[in-house]
Amino acid sequence: MSVFGHKMKALFRGQRQTLDAEHRVLLEANKGAIWFHAASVGEFEQARTIIERLRVTGNGLRIVVTFFSPSGYEARKGYEQADGVYYLPFATRRNAKRFIEALQPSMAIFVKYEFWPAYLRELKKRAIPTYSICAIFRPKQRFFRWWGKLHLNVLKCFTHIFVQDEASLQLLTSHGVSQASVAGDTRFDRMAEVKAKGRMVNGGRLTPIAHFTEGFERVIVAGSTWPKDEALLAQFMNTDQVTKLVLVPHEIDEKHMHFIFNLFKGQMVKYSAVSEMKDAISRRNILQNARVLVVDTMGLLSATYPFGQVAYIGGGFGAGIHNTIEAAAYGMPVVFGPRYHHFREAQGLIDAGAARSIKKYSELEAALGTALDQHEYIGAKAAAYVQSEIGATSKICKAIFDI
Repeated sequence: MSVFGHKMKALFRGQRQTLDAEHRVLLEANKGAIWFHAASVGEFEQARTIIERLRVTGNGLRIVVTFFSPSGYEARKGYEQADGVYYLPFATRRNAKRFIEALQPSMAIFVKYEFWPAYLRELKKRAIPTYSICAIFRPKQRFFRWWGKLHLNVLKCFTHIFVQDEASLQLLTSHGVSQASVAGDTRFDRMAEVKAKGRMVNGGRLTPIAHFTEGFERVIVAGSTWPKDEALLAQFMNTDQVTKLVLVPHEIDEKHMHFIFNLFKGQMVKYSAVSEMKDAISRRNILQNARVLVVDTMGLLSATYPFGQVAYIGGGFGAGIHNTIEAAAYGMPVVFGPRYHHFREAQGLIDAGAARSIKKYSELEAALGTALDQHEYIGAKAAAYVQSEIGATSKICKAIFDI
C-alpha cells in the first residue's frame, strides 16, 4: 500500500475511534476543556505557544487538542501539555453534535485555515465562545466569491477572528465580518522560544550534524525537500566543491531515499547509518570527509538550522514552500522555489532582503552563491524580520484570557 493509502486508512480509523464507546469516555472525562483544533503539525505549532502559556498560569484548565491529519496526530499524540489528543471526526452535523455533547468545551480555538461549518454552527448554537487564530484570507477564497454567501456566513459563527495581517482584516471588514483584529502569527513567538533554549535541545542526537559541519563555513541546510528541490541542489553540489549540504527530506520512505542516493552517489552519508556506528573516531572521520549528510530521521530539522550558514526551504516546486521562519529565526539567508505567494512570511523575508525565490538552476546558483558569500549581512536581515513579528501570542492571550 502507498504512503497515501496508509495515511487515509489511519485517518478513517482514527476519526471513527474518537466517538466509539471507549474513546467517548475519554472525551467526557475532559468535559469543560478548552478545545484547540489544528489541521496538522504546522498549524499545531501556531497553537502551541498559547497552550503552553495557559499551562504556566497554573489555573487548572483542561486542554484538548484535535487534528485532522494522521501526520499531525501521530507526531503530537503524546503531547504532555494536553489532557487529551484526538482525531477530529468527519464534519457532519451528527458527528459535530456528538463530539461537542461529549466534550462540552468551555471554549473552542481553531487554527489558521480550519473552518468546519458543522462544528462552527453547533458551537454557536450552544453559545460556546469560538475563536480563529493566525487566520489569513485572500480575495479568491470561497468566502468572498459571488457564490460564497453561505461560506461567508460560517465566518460569522466565530466570536472573534485573529488574523495575521491588515489585508486579511480589510477583506473581512469589507464583506461584513466585523469581529476581527490583527494579531500576527504565533510561529514567530514559538521560534523565539526554541532559539532561546539553544541548539542542544536534542542532546546527542545532534552530534553527527555537529561533526559533519565542524570547521566548515559554507554549509547549506536544506529542509523539507522534495525531488525537484533535491535535483537542483545536486547540480549545485556538483558545481561548488567547497560547500557542504545537510539535506533533510520531507519524506524518508525507501523509494525517496533511493532517489536521493542516486543523486548524491559517492558524496553522501545517511544520518541513521553514522548514528549507529560504535567507533566514534571512524564516525567522525566519515562525517568530516562527506559532502552531503542526509538526515533520514524525523524531528531534527529545526535544531539543524544553526549548524549552517544558508537555508534552502523545500516545497516551492509543488503545493508550496514549507516553514521559512525556523531558518530565518537563526539569522540565515533563505532560498526557496517559485510557489511561495500564499505564505505571508516568505514575502516578508523577500521584502526585507533576506530571501530569494528561484525558478531554475541558474537562479539557484546565483542565489546560493550570494547567500553563502554574504550570509552574515543577509542573515541579520532575516533575524531582524523575525524579531519584528514577535508578539502575536501575547495579543491573543490578553484578548481571550486576560493573561
